[in-house]
Amino acid sequence: MDLAESIVREAERIGFDMAGTAAVEASPHAGALRRWLASGHAAGMSWMAARETERVDPRTAMPEAKSVIVVGLSYFSENPPPEMWNDPCRGRVARYAWGADYHDVMLPMLKELESFVMAETGAKAFSRAYVDTGPVLERDVAERAGLGFTGKNTNLISREFGSYVFIGEILTAAEIGNSKLEMGKSSCGACARCLSACPTGALAEPRVLDARKCISYLTIEHRGVIPVELRRAMGNWIFGCDECQQVCPWVIQHARRGKQRFLKFSADTCAPRLDELLAMDDGAFRERFKGTPVLRTKRSGLVRNAIIAAANSGDRRFFQSLEKLACDPDSAIRETAKWAMADGQ
Repeated sequence: MDLAESIVREAERIGFDMAGTAAVEASPHAGALRRWLASGHAAGMSWMAARETERVDPRTAMPEAKSVIVVGLSYFSENPPPEMWNDPCRGRVARYAWGADYHDVMLPMLKELESFVMAETGAKAFSRAYVDTGPVLERDVAERAGLGFTGKNTNLISREFGSYVFIGEILTAAEIGNSKLEMGKSSCGACARCLSACPTGALAEPRVLDARKCISYLTIEHRGVIPVELRRAMGNWIFGCDECQQVCPWVIQHARRGKQRFLKFSADTCAPRLDELLAMDDGAFRERFKGTPVLRTKRSGLVRNAIIAAANSGDRRFFQSLEKLACDPDSAIRETAKWAMADGQ
């Protein structure tokens, strides 16, 4: 058994669903990244441009890096009950946030794999582990390691698990070589369901996402008010969006649960009642969503999103809550509540 194969087996023993290795090299998609940044498609994610050079070639940040180990963890969970998921008086949370924060789950697993690599290659094999926090083009290296291909919706798509997959990587100074995973010529073909399904038209063209219109970006990363022209299209998504994934034939046919079972549908966290969200103060928000990715949007963002969902529901029972929120100390909440009262109810 060569080193690459032993690392892949150890990753699977630890609990990852997929693993592969590849040599560290400059990204062949550097030009596409620069064009994407120059077009403004990164919206307010200034950190993307701040470490552009390192993303294009990780050796800029870690000159000794020779190999990258890429792991995948399926986060598929069974579809929620339709009567809850389709209830306009409940908010929708993207599937990846249906439980514990994946960073907290994956990083200890990566550290265990990192220790194995160090033991196999010697202490001199300096390494760094990342779960979407380092300057690495994750889908790029995942493709080269054989985990999947990048679909038209910009997600990594696996033949085994579809696109509901978390990615992590270890950059190491060890000479590992390429694993023997083979993706063949898998691709999206002529299918463009994801482009048609995007409610806001954020998929400007195949494999080009305009974050300025993306519901996931707007509900999670964006601070302040959301552009008025995009609010109706958000429906009842209050944290993230899975529209472009759930229509994908690869997902429909291949998505399945993996080894880890830390995500599951629970109405209180995955499809919470909007009236409860609108009534939350900061303490209630932190208590309800502690340990989950939803904390990233802060109370300001989640309540702002819930106001938009309430307006989109057309249910006037929310009006009293909106009146109160129109006087909230948070400016984004105040402005959104006033819009909802004037135009959304």
